[in-house]
Amino acid sequence: MVEPVGNHYVVARPVYSENLFNEEYEKLHRYHKTFWDHLKLYFRCSPQRAKKVALGFFPVASWLPAYRFKEWILSDIVSGINTGLVAVLQGLAFALLVDVPANHGLYAAFFPVLVYFIFGTSRHISVGPFPVLSLMVGGVVDRLVPDDSTGNGTSTNSSAIDEKRVMVAASVTFLSGVFQLLLGILQFGFVVIYLSQSLISGFTTAAAVHVVVSQLKFMLQLSVPGYNKPLGIIYTLESIFSQITETNIADLVTSLIVLLVVFVVKEMNDRYKAKLPTPIPIELLVTVLAALISYFANFEEKYNVAVVGELEQGFQAPVAPDAGILQKCVGDGISIAIVGFAVGFSVAKVYSIKYDYPIDSNQELIAFGLGNIVGGSFKGFASSTALSRSGVQESTGGKTQIAGILSAAIVLIVILAIGFLLAPLQKSVLASLALGNLKGMLMQFKQVGILWRKDKYDCIIWVVTFLAAVFLGLDIGLATAMAFQLLTVVIRSQIPSCTVLANVGRSNIYRNRKDYKDIYEPEGVKIFRCSSPIFFANSEFFREKLITAVGFNPQRILRKRNKALRKVRKMLKKGELQVTPKGLICMANHTHESDEELDNNRIEELDQPIDMTDLPIQINWDADLPLGITVPRVDIHSIILDFSSVSFLDFSAMRVLQKTLKEFVRINIDIYIAGLLEKLERCAFFDEEIQPSMFFLTIHDAVLHILLKKDVASSPELKLAEVTLQFSSFATLVPLHS
Repeated sequence: MVEPVGNHYVVARPVYSENLFNEEYEKLHRYHKTFWDHLKLYFRCSPQRAKKVALGFFPVASWLPAYRFKEWILSDIVSGINTGLVAVLQGLAFALLVDVPANHGLYAAFFPVLVYFIFGTSRHISVGPFPVLSLMVGGVVDRLVPDDSTGNGTSTNSSAIDEKRVMVAASVTFLSGVFQLLLGILQFGFVVIYLSQSLISGFTTAAAVHVVVSQLKFMLQLSVPGYNKPLGIIYTLESIFSQITETNIADLVTSLIVLLVVFVVKEMNDRYKAKLPTPIPIELLVTVLAALISYFANFEEKYNVAVVGELEQGFQAPVAPDAGILQKCVGDGISIAIVGFAVGFSVAKVYSIKYDYPIDSNQELIAFGLGNIVGGSFKGFASSTALSRSGVQESTGGKTQIAGILSAAIVLIVILAIGFLLAPLQKSVLASLALGNLKGMLMQFKQVGILWRKDKYDCIIWVVTFLAAVFLGLDIGLATAMAFQLLTVVIRSQIPSCTVLANVGRSNIYRNRKDYKDIYEPEGVKIFRCSSPIFFANSEFFREKLITAVGFNPQRILRKRNKALRKVRKMLKKGELQVTPKGLICMANHTHESDEELDNNRIEELDQPIDMTDLPIQINWDADLPLGITVPRVDIHSIILDFSSVSFLDFSAMRVLQKTLKEFVRINIDIYIAGLLEKLERCAFFDEEIQPSMFFLTIHDAVLHILLKKDVASSPELKLAEVTLQFSSFATLVPLHS
């Protein structure tokens, strides 16, 4: 019973071992479902389950009937128009990263939105091109369809190369969508947990650096081939600087002006967002102004600037992916699928937490997968969600994916009707707009210092991911980063968290003895806590930490004692020892015998339990031994192992633990354990030497039991049944008898 006394509490109960507790309180025997039970449940069919599955696969059927038309429609219209304008510009800009004609960026901004409206579970993200994915697709495009190295840049050759590149982009997008769809159907949405926030941050920052370098050729209007291979960024920079004297000054000046204006206005939007009714649509204003100036000033003819050119109106017929291309980019498809889902789900999760609604990771995989399959079929490229575009959709009042549909309608108008107005727009302007959206990703460099102070492992993961993705390329870099991250998990799990505890405040509270001044440690008792899983990779390390904590190796003590018994038996047989009431007395001069002679090739016998049944006297190892017999003293009589925080223990670790405990038991050290009883019972852990009676409910139960046992041993008249133990949170820990 627990009784509050002011800001204290009083608990009065017996000291419980696990056995005593289970005898007093009947335990329910629960049925644990097997794998087949879960499989049957998963495939069970009923009307309710069918309805749940249907609504889960088509989330739009859940939220659309509950749409608050009068309250939300105006906000969604405003948000959809703003988001659609941004989506048009980002689609055109990110098409440069993929190295395909600009109108294919509009396809990538249109089809995935329609699919996500039906199958997606997030209400706020804006689906479409994302710079990191665009760059990854562009890397595949440049690898499989390199620039025409002959310099024969006729319009026919350029058109043929563009067609090949569009086909590569569409095929790898289709493949990534298939992977995402399969992962979603197989319920592999949890795969995102293997991409830590540090890894995603380092990877997206590296991708931003790649985007910056890739856009330099458009800002300077230089002919730079793609280098999709390790150290490709170095070769790209080398190629740029070798041609730097051929820079088109008009494109460079335009790019710098656009970058400056975009950065300044975006900073104003961030600083005064509370006062502005809606963010200033600087990308739209800059695009319209730049297109007008370029058209009326005839920049293309006067300064030979590169322009978007005529955009193809309408849609192209859907195409099947090229099987030959699919075989060459399986790894790229997997990388794009994982990165696209990780980024999209991360953004969706932020908004779901902010607005308190659930999202389904598996359904998100299906939605992104179908979006990429449809987008790739219509010659678009990989889509996810852009942070800036989703921010526009949410900050301008978007409530649901109705805003997404309206943004797709804006893209549709540009594709069908007014795309020709963008023909005179300089490519350098689009490149600057693409860079203008990277501020958030580039600012992630600040996280290095923060992570170093908070968690050095996460900081190292960030740095390794960044460097690997920058210098090895995004695909190889991602694989390297994931492998390194898993390696850090292995390293950390191989070093279990172990501490020696002491009683604090003479109560039932036990903490690391190094952290407090007022501590109490019962004489001859060591309390050892392990707060990590124990398994095959760290079981030996756990054993070493335990041996270090107690101050001696039980196996060495056991062998020393068994060697001493061999010597005692030998000396008794020769008459060199005499048994007296005071113990054993040596009757002859000591003759030294080496350990090898005592071992006599029977080293395995030294690890067996100590047997003194054939001796005329029981040897007290703590007393003085006959001359020539030395055994290390052991000052500990009890060890308490706190396993209450050990989440799992595998079979290999169980064998190591069993062996270690037996070594302590064989040198007459009592072992008490808190936790893990059920796991060990199921695995046949116990035998004649290791009994379930050594398990206690808590550390404090074990300590009180040891103190009571010590009192009974020192006072034979004290009977266990006559003692009432008071378990108090503020009781002083002292011997129980007066």
